[in-house]
Amino acid sequence: MTEDFYCDEVLSGKTQVNKVLETKNVLAYYHTRPFYPVHIVAIPKKHISSLITLEESDNELFIELLGVIKKVATMVTEEKGACRVITNLGDYQDSKHLHWHIVSGNPLR
Repeated sequence: MTEDFYCDEVLSGKTQVNKVLETKNVLAYYHTRPFYPVHIVAIPKKHISSLITLEESDNELFIELLGVIKKVATMVTEEKGACRVITNLGDYQDSKHLHWHIVSGNPLR
């Protein structure tokens, strides 16, 4: 995997994804290799390496991202009864691009 799968593959169009919700600055789509029965990823279209590197100038984008996450989490919760919203940092973060997982169900592996 590249250091930034989301910019290098998804946002470039090299890897096709099944979109759930898209705004001008945010994309939510079904994970290409899901770890849960429902596994959606939400990303900003601008490169930001992680939650802890957000800058004050990113506040509006972050609010837009959280709004998309809220909408997707609401849809999943209404359909499945529950969901988790997860982000990883440091060594737990495989792709160094801010992203959130909206998941439901027991892990597949």
